[in-house]
Amino acid sequence: MADTVHLDSVTKTYRGAVAVKDVSLILREGETIALVGHNGAGKTTLIKLMLGLIRPSGGGVRVLGENPSAGEFAARRRLGYLPENVSFNMALTGRETLGFYARLKRASLGDVAWLLESVGLTAAADRRVGGYSKGMRQRLGLAQALLGDPRVLLLDEPTTGLDPALRNSFYDIVEGLRARGATVLLSSHALTELEGKADRVIIVNRGIKIADGTIDELRGIARLPTRIRVRLAGGDPASGIDWPGEALGWRRVNGHSFEIDAAPEEKISVLRKATSAGAPVADIDVLPPTLDALYAHFLGQQETVQ
Repeated sequence: MADTVHLDSVTKTYRGAVAVKDVSLILREGETIALVGHNGAGKTTLIKLMLGLIRPSGGGVRVLGENPSAGEFAARRRLGYLPENVSFNMALTGRETLGFYARLKRASLGDVAWLLESVGLTAAADRRVGGYSKGMRQRLGLAQALLGDPRVLLLDEPTTGLDPALRNSFYDIVEGLRARGATVLLSSHALTELEGKADRVIIVNRGIKIADGTIDELRGIARLPTRIRVRLAGGDPASGIDWPGEALGWRRVNGHSFEIDAAPEEKISVLRKATSAGAPVADIDVLPPTLDALYAHFLGQQETVQ
């Protein structure tokens, strides 16, 4: 896969305060990346550097082969951007707003109708944006970011204000863009939502990149335990069931269920012992560390180092 975004030892300071410190990363075509971190971690600063809205204090930024902070940044028309807090001309309608941005990006005006439909704004297309709720303005911002079939899509808290059905529709659109070779960067606090949607996760804290990899790679680095839960068949539902597995360290969750935390390399042996521990196993759940748990681990690890 070709590189679309390349940051090389990038630092950004504001009046002596460090917002981003020595960050290097590469984003590739056909990839969805989750950029996660607390408020003030440096996520929005990184996005602004990629857009060329601010210049780095040190290091280099290349987007689609160009320097985004140069005077002429022709690649900007091939970028889609959704800020965390959108702002539009309140006197224009939703349809007029998208038409305005389509002309700016030299995108097809024919895309306006289906984009309004895809974010659930068809019925409100000819209403003034001043009468939109915050969630509706967020959806209009998302439609604006998708104009022109962008090669790089930078989305800051993109699903704010979207109901579950529209969230699913949004991720379907993102997957379609990714399948066509676009790079999609999702900056969000919704870690549970991002799990399973991103090919790769970049964690930043205090302006420093502290982790970068697929969720499986991060699990391998963190070596957090996997939780295994079994439900046993038979026995009295009120009093539960006796099981030799309790002597092996399994915790009773309720009358028929038990769980244990196992190291990554011990999962198979633990499962074998569970299924041969003298009681019929009706069901097994294997729960690897979540993105929330990984995020907390890497943040805690950074705090320990510092």
